[in-house]
Amino acid sequence: MIKKRRSNSYSYTEVYALSQHICMSAHKARRVIDQIRGRSYEETLMILELMPYQACYPIFKLVYSAAANASHNMGFNEANLVISKAEVNEGTTVKKLKLRARGRNSLIKRPTCHITIVLKDISLSEELYEEYKKYEKYNLPFV
Repeated sequence: MIKKRRSNSYSYTEVYALSQHICMSAHKARRVIDQIRGRSYEETLMILELMPYQACYPIFKLVYSAAANASHNMGFNEANLVISKAEVNEGTTVKKLKLRARGRNSLIKRPTCHITIVLKDISLSEELYEEYKKYEKYNLPFV
């Protein structure tokens, strides 16, 4: 059996932020992530501020961090950012023991999750598309 290694290479129009070991179940985080996928950055911040779920605050911080990465590291404008990819994966389960009567104990499981947010600058992707169209017209290779 041959296993292919998936490369996590993003193009230079995308910036991502990753948060690991957040103490909540992946199911509760996915409920919020599904609402913001594909929306603009400013619209996402408004949605996350107004939603009544506990998962909104860590996701809000992560989206804000990804936008800060985009503006500081790549020089992108925050008005042109769109959430192109948002995913939630299950993390490790923290197991604790709670003491009970008669010398017994019971197991408490605290699920964790990993959240990844990828922001894309749509103004740069449109410029690249126009540049590609120019090369395609003359049958030249696009580099």
